[in-house]
Amino acid sequence: MLIGKYAHSLDAKGRVSFPAKMREDMGDHVILTQGWERCLFVYSLEEWARLDEKIKALPMSKAGNLQRFLFASAVDVELDKQGRLLIPQDLRDYAGLTKDVMITGVSVRAEIWDRETWLGKSQAITPEMVAQAMDELGF
Repeated sequence: MLIGKYAHSLDAKGRVSFPAKMREDMGDHVILTQGWERCLFVYSLEEWARLDEKIKALPMSKAGNLQRFLFASAVDVELDKQGRLLIPQDLRDYAGLTKDVMITGVSVRAEIWDRETWLGKSQAITPEMVAQAMDELGF
């Protein structure tokens, strides 16, 4: 399970150090794609295959937009020997990544956010919102 948040910076080539703990869980070969709310999703190959199977099981009318959104922008990335992930320019542009980023673990995937965007999103989550979601889940 991927958890935690890590502050990092992009270098001039668009590379970011991927947290060592996440590399242990995900491996050195990942799928990077656009995510909701202008962040990037990072999946292990195993989780990407699970996502693919779930989406393929949907009716085509429901799967089409998901496939176009996730798969058309996806890239297969191998981390370098220093544990850095190269983020292509189009994905950096999509997520508004310039220098400071936040990498977060969110269960089965990691997310890469512009740090200021992440701070705004995370501060907007209230304890009441979390309590309501937990209630809906039966906790």
